[in-house]
Amino acid sequence: MFEDIEPRPRRGEALTALGREDLDLYSIEDLEERIEALDHEIQRARSAIEGKKSKKSAADALFKFGA
Repeated sequence: MFEDIEPRPRRGEALTALGREDLDLYSIEDLEERIEALDHEIQRARSAIEGKKSKKSAADALFKFGA
């Protein structure tokens, strides 16, 4: 039994495709929804950054403690 497995999209590919999309095809309401979704994605990315910074700070503190 073989399953069709689609190749994993490359990092940044979705963002590139999003930037190429023709916005003239969207209504004002559609564009407002798009902005809301993008704002949510921006917040998600910022949260991920903060989480990574927190982990890095904890690791840095651990290694400085032993020095």
